[in-house]
Amino acid sequence: MFGAVSAPFDVLAEPTRRRILDLLLERPRPVGDLTDRLDLTQPSTSKHLRVLREAGLVTVRVDAQRRWYELRPEPLAEVDAWLAPYRRLWADRLDALERHLDGMPDDPDQNKGKP
Repeated sequence: MFGAVSAPFDVLAEPTRRRILDLLLERPRPVGDLTDRLDLTQPSTSKHLRVLREAGLVTVRVDAQRRWYELRPEPLAEVDAWLAPYRRLWADRLDALERHLDGMPDDPDQNKGKP
């Protein structure tokens, strides 16, 4: 499973690519729209989109002179599955914190004068 997940992780390490995915989460977009929203040059945007496409995170559809990019959620599901045990760890720790806080007195003055 590690090999299947490593490519998306490598690609997602770059903040601009994460911003592109955030924009594509809303809806498919043409390159020009992404370029404008990211305040990048068209070649730079295209380079990031190529990396995302090669990692399988986006698909491209040609419509006359425009290239429309769309998010592919399947590789992100692999990342999500990899993160599942970590989420359980976090949830267990938050549950332990909640139990600890529930055991504390509601009134902080209640502990005054106690050794």
